[in-house]
Amino acid sequence: MAILTYQGVVYPAQCDAMGHMNVQFYIAAFDQSLWHLMAACGYSAAWITERRQGWADRRYEIDFRQELPVGSLFEIRSSVVKVGRTSLSTRHSLTNKADGVLCAELLAVSVYFDLAARQSLPLPPEILEGAEKLNG
Repeated sequence: MAILTYQGVVYPAQCDAMGHMNVQFYIAAFDQSLWHLMAACGYSAAWITERRQGWADRRYEIDFRQELPVGSLFEIRSSVVKVGRTSLSTRHSLTNKADGVLCAELLAVSVYFDLAARQSLPLPPEILEGAEKLNG
C-alpha cells in the first residue's frame, strides 16, 4: 500500500542549466520520503541516539521519466516492496500534481544498521509489523 510521504515545489535555485529540477534535488526529496516511510513502518528517529540504530542506504535505482520545470508541485507516494531479515526494499513514485504524470521512480534497498558497530541488524518486530502493513 502506497502512502503519501512527501510534497514539494520546484524552486528556481533547484533547476539546472536546462531549466528543470536537478538530480540532486530528486535525491533529497526521495531521501526525505524514505524517512517518512520508515516512520510509518514503526521506526523512530529517536533510536539514532537512544539505541544507536539507523539506516544505511544500500542501493538506489532511479528511473527519470519526465522533467519538472520551476514552479511544479509534486508529491511522492511510497510503499514497501520486500521485507528482508535486515533490510527493506521500497518504491517511491514522484508525480507532478498538475497532471498526475509519473516523473521519477526510486527503488531503494535500506539496511537496518548498528551505528556503533557499523554492521547490519535484524529488523525489530515493530518495524517488521509496520512494514508488512505497507507491503505491496
